[in-house]
Amino acid sequence: MNVKLIVWRQKNASTPGSMKEYEAKNIPKEASFLEMLDIVNEQLIEKNEEPIAFEHDCREGICGSCGMMINGKAHGGFRTATCQIHMRQFQDGDTIWVEPFRARAFPIIRDLVVDRAPLDKIIQAGGFVAAPTGCAPDANAIPIPKDIAEYAMD
Repeated sequence: MNVKLIVWRQKNASTPGSMKEYEAKNIPKEASFLEMLDIVNEQLIEKNEEPIAFEHDCREGICGSCGMMINGKAHGGFRTATCQIHMRQFQDGDTIWVEPFRARAFPIIRDLVVDRAPLDKIIQAGGFVAAPTGCAPDANAIPIPKDIAEYAMD
């Protein structure tokens, strides 16, 4: 699959940034969004261009360090972490806008990387952030009438 990426590029916190256009070519539909950025970075390095800086840690949808704005919405509007978004959720030929989170509390360090120190302080102090992701409820938590449950066991 081929997509056009329009990515926020910013050399450091003190220089102004701008949107740059890239062609992501031959991306497997099974690739995650971060794997697609890895492929684009490999293509940029082959051309002696600076790779796109983005943050990631676990790539398992747990830590949240991969957060970014995709097509103007946090995590692209998908109810999951950016690392759990796959390219099959986009169409061949799509234009995808990628930007860092923009909040006063999280200043941009470089490209898509933001300073998460305030959030890290909260987490280290024992706080946590919970966000409903729209997962299916636990099977045992769904009340089922006794007669239906017994019928299911027959």
